Amino acid sequence: MAASETLALDVRRLRAEFPVLTRQVGPGVPLIYLDSAATSQKPRAVIQAMSSFYEKHNSNIHRGIHALAEEATEAYEAARARVAQFVHAGDPRSLIFTRNTTEAINLVAHTWARMALGPGDMILLTEMEHHSNLVPWQMLAAEKGLVLEFVPVTDAGLLDLDVYSSLLSRGPRLVAFSHMSNVLGTINPVGQMTAAAHAAGAKVLIDAAQSVPHLPVDVEDLEVDFMAFSGHKMCGPTGVGVLYGRLELLEAMPPFLGGGDMIKRVHLRSFVANDVPHKFEAGTPAIAEAIGLGAAVDFLTSVGMPAVRQAEETLVGYALDRLAEVPGVRVLGPEAEQRGGVASFTFEGIHPHDIAQLLDRQGIAVRAGHHCAMPLHERYGVPATTRASFYLYNTTEEIDSLIAGLYKVKEIFN
Repeated sequence: MAASETLALDVRRLRAEFPVLTRQVGPGVPLIYLDSAATSQKPRAVIQAMSSFYEKHNSNIHRGIHALAEEATEAYEAARARVAQFVHAGDPRSLIFTRNTTEAINLVAHTWARMALGPGDMILLTEMEHHSNLVPWQMLAAEKGLVLEFVPVTDAGLLDLDVYSSLLSRGPRLVAFSHMSNVLGTINPVGQMTAAAHAAGAKVLIDAAQSVPHLPVDVEDLEVDFMAFSGHKMCGPTGVGVLYGRLELLEAMPPFLGGGDMIKRVHLRSFVANDVPHKFEAGTPAIAEAIGLGAAVDFLTSVGMPAVRQAEETLVGYALDRLAEVPGVRVLGPEAEQRGGVASFTFEGIHPHDIAQLLDRQGIAVRAGHHCAMPLHERYGVPATTRASFYLYNTTEEIDSLIAGLYKVKEIFN
């Protein structure tokens, strides 16, 4: 495998846009950040966009008529429009700003699902889901007497689509699954699965927290009913996420939270809800964060999402080849062409927390634990894994450092 200069992206130029990547985490120990599945680093353009808002335009939105309020409102709604364009949503009103993917999924559970589902109705999930796409449905199922069923994961880290077809024949009302697994890296066939779900009469919700930052996503082409993702995993700030929903569904759903900005009129004993999307954005939103997310999608658009995907496929392929060289390492998940930039692994006889701690001493940031996917780890018979995750600013040289670090870990435990 050639060095990072041969990648489709100009990685050295991109790295210069991320201030944190220049820091050292100890004397003479440069940072090697391999934890982007947890949160990505932020380019200077995002930091500056948020700083500029606070320095020049800070005001609450939608209700004021003075200059700052109008500027803030325009910037906030312009960010919504740019994010909508980024995921190819035809109408910006179909995008709701939330705090994160978790809140976006909970919004659907507490509004559409609570309104539309009743005792005995089935929700179809998968064994590879993040807790954010499990626990809300478990809570709702306990409240309303719903039935939860799960598509199994094969030993190779893929969904068993034969079982999926069989479960669809039982008439689920909602199918909710990850576009890309945060543990296995598996990229699921959303278009195929959505078409089959719709043919069975189900609505479809996609957890796209790991896919939207890393590959081209077109909600209209995928024909999903709902899609949730987070700003902080796609070069944007924390505290802002997105729920995409088909307009006719959003318009029929009741509000999620009550308060300011989600109303048209309020009387002592009644209220009239605002129009979509404001109906679901009660109170003062994360204005600067939404503007930062708008800057993030501008940055990613300038890079090109096909190029991001190509570069990450090269990186993860290189990582899988190098990890296979290390005795005792077992990587979970499929081949590089079927996965995103994630490599979760076990190391025989060494706990993932020890691995992460020893790598940290070498400046290498990885994640250790169950990655908010305990049932998936139970499926593979392991309590935890070490996860290295890659993004557009990573290099093959950093993967070489990871492998060298693992050999040092092995020496300590031998």
